[in-house]
Amino acid sequence: MSRQPLRLAIMEAERILADAGVASPRVDAELIAAHVLGVERGKLMMVPLVDRQVVEAIGQLVHQRAKRIPLQHLLGWAVMGTVTLEVGPGVFVPRPETELLLEWGLTFLAGRENPVVVDLCTGTGALAIAVAAARPDAEVHAVEIDTTALAWARRNMASSRVKLHAGDVADPDLFAELHAQVDLVLCNPPYVPAGTPVPPEVGEHDPARAVFAGSDGLTVIRHVVNLAARLLTPGGAVAIEHDDSQRESVPGLLTNRKVLTDVEDHDDLAGRPRFATAIRTS
Repeated sequence: MSRQPLRLAIMEAERILADAGVASPRVDAELIAAHVLGVERGKLMMVPLVDRQVVEAIGQLVHQRAKRIPLQHLLGWAVMGTVTLEVGPGVFVPRPETELLLEWGLTFLAGRENPVVVDLCTGTGALAIAVAAARPDAEVHAVEIDTTALAWARRNMASSRVKLHAGDVADPDLFAELHAQVDLVLCNPPYVPAGTPVPPEVGEHDPARAVFAGSDGLTVIRHVVNLAARLLTPGGAVAIEHDDSQRESVPGLLTNRKVLTDVEDHDDLAGRPRFATAIRTS
């Protein structure tokens, strides 16, 4: 059976995905090809020719991706920091921009021994698992309210030291045993204002409960700020991801809590406001 250049298959995949409005057609095409071949994306150049069956398998996944099914659902995984997580229908897919929040948190923890870390609205468990992998000395807790997301988190945490809890960030008794004992609170909550247009990958496949949060997008974040103020030990920090329309509102909520200081907002790599941080006063 004749073999075909992989390069041409990837170019055709990129064209199809671009025509479908996929934001990163070349990257997605290469990741799909790597997935079918069972190699790392960076090693695709070492596979110049492929069988027709490989081209057909790539094409099948490309046509599904062109329907705006999330790439991570097709591959079955997503990455956060140094860890790979299982993902699929019913749970929010971790996004690359959240890596910046993770990096900030890990930098903050540098020099702190045996830190206590809490990941609120954990979803797949991405932030909690990534912190635990980077800091084996940390005591890491994660909480999630949605039962489907909890199932995904349990699967991802099967070999992790993270302590997973079922709970609601609006519960005033949540983590009562950790009052004023936490060094770092991380949170990637639902924060999109209701009615905001979102890509099909989000609107049709991410759970609405994990995306939207009231008319201003702050319904969950308000509870997160209050919970963080209660959990943090003096000198501890909180980092909360937010919508790019909330550059002032989320830092404002943090500033309104007198026990929180050094409030800052941080941009993502595209220059859009992405997450806010604060420190618990001593």
